[in-house]
Amino acid sequence: MRITIAGGGIGGLATALSLHAAGFDDVVIHEAAQVIRPLGVGINLLPHAVRELTELGLADRLAAIAVPTAELTYHNRYGQPIWSEPRGLDAGYRWPQYSVHRGRLQLLLLDAVRERLGAHAVRTGSRITGLRHDSDLLVGADGIHSAVRAALFPDEGAPPWNGLVLWRGTTRAEPFLTGRSMIMAGDGSQKFVAYPIGDGRLINWIAERPLGGEPLERGNWNRPADLATVVAHFADWKFDWLDVPGLITGAEAAFEYPMVDRDPLPYWTRGDVVLVGDAAHAMYPVGSNGASQAVLDARVLAHSLATTGSAAAYEDLRRPATTALQLANRRQGPEVVMRLAHERAPGGFDDIEQVVPFAERAEIAASYKRTAGFDPALLNERASWSVR
Repeated sequence: MRITIAGGGIGGLATALSLHAAGFDDVVIHEAAQVIRPLGVGINLLPHAVRELTELGLADRLAAIAVPTAELTYHNRYGQPIWSEPRGLDAGYRWPQYSVHRGRLQLLLLDAVRERLGAHAVRTGSRITGLRHDSDLLVGADGIHSAVRAALFPDEGAPPWNGLVLWRGTTRAEPFLTGRSMIMAGDGSQKFVAYPIGDGRLINWIAERPLGGEPLERGNWNRPADLATVVAHFADWKFDWLDVPGLITGAEAAFEYPMVDRDPLPYWTRGDVVLVGDAAHAMYPVGSNGASQAVLDARVLAHSLATTGSAAAYEDLRRPATTALQLANRRQGPEVVMRLAHERAPGGFDDIEQVVPFAERAEIAASYKRTAGFDPALLNERASWSVR
């Protein structure tokens, strides 16, 4: 089977590796960029995605460039703890959770594709602008602005914006909490996220808040952030354990993005065309699931093609799961605990148990893990998607 992949991002590269591992050798990626560079900021890979990359033989390479997340903690806008839970191996998973620079992960996958499928397998400066029929299968892995998706759904239009703006940056700073902590602080509308992504001192951060009117240059997804504007919105967020305005001010690079997603689709496959990753189910960056879900798509698609000869089983499994996740993220997913704490105690609290009881907080966290597919027991016991 000849397979063409549109897009050389994380989803497209993971798909190529998964297809090769499942026995497909005639695979070519078409990437619009002339050169694939390590662009972007930090992302998270949850244990279900790390499992798949491990089964693709990339565990050691991944460990060499990533930080294993020890805990995830939620706080209010005053830095008071609302919820904390261990992550990765510390939470009983058989695989770690990692924080990593998106560009370094992309280059890791790119190197593996070229090693296993050959240098010819990735063609840069080659943009797919619509459906093409010189292969047995076209995989649309070309992101939230997917041309392949647009060809299948020409009337869809631009991704809808929810009125929030994200500023994302990286700063070299002293470690906080455990040194491997991922923290979120906020009140349900304004939020700050931070976690280390390299050598213990490179901190990735995300600042989020509503913005009236349309964001400037909405089509520019690499618009440099005005740090003075960002700091002004978080000037009093100085906690005993983290100086938020100081972290923002010290950024090496920072970018502004509108918070957008895509509406769930009625189908992902039509004839010899199939969608994966953000092209299929772009979602709000809630719960750290975007890149992880693309990796899962890649593995399930390869398994489906190798075992049944079609993508039907892939869509049957993945589309309902990611639709539920897209909708959960629109409801703030596990981050809803910050909104609940703010609504019930806007000025802070002395005892979180009196504000959001433990049972309620625990069920919010557990429910999201089930929805996103990384409940520890279910993940540890699930059969492999490797093709034997």
